[in-house]
Amino acid sequence: MVAGAADMLRRRGLNATSVRELAKHSGAPLGSTYHYFPGGKSELAAEAVRFADALTTHRLTKELAGGPLAGLRAFVDFWRTVLLDSDFRAGCPVLAVSVEEQPDTDDAPRRAAAAAFANWIDLIAHSLRTHGAATETAATTATLVVTALEGAVALCRAQRETTALDRTALALEAVLESALAGGARATSTN
Repeated sequence: MVAGAADMLRRRGLNATSVRELAKHSGAPLGSTYHYFPGGKSELAAEAVRFADALTTHRLTKELAGGPLAGLRAFVDFWRTVLLDSDFRAGCPVLAVSVEEQPDTDDAPRRAAAAAFANWIDLIAHSLRTHGAATETAATTATLVVTALEGAVALCRAQRETTALDRTALALEAVLESALAGGARATSTN
């Protein structure tokens, strides 16, 4: 159910998806959906975002082991595959949830999205620091990487091509190289 909900969110967003459609898409009976998620769509969406976060965290952790540049390249390749395999119909379920208005009384999906983004930024920043970037530079650069890639994926979906992703990747590689070189320069002058 949760994986199916994440898939629906990345394709249609939160507001355009009903609990009934989420249950149907995942192949689960509607009653089971409410049994496991008594909070309804909001609870299921928040869990789907946490699921997407866990998958992304696993992928990033694995890819960043080869360094920030290797991690970036692998993540860009992942998004290119998602876009092309879905014929530009699928994006990031975390972004989908975060950009849609939700009731102030039930913002669990938005809070889950904020936590996911913070998690990814922390992972990338840690990799940058581990490979020599200064602490503030690592945090700023990691934020840029996440926001630029999320925006590039959205632009690719709108344009039905990967040019924005490819250009963003080139620019981000230069930024990462600069952040890493800056840390090396600061270390050598101390």
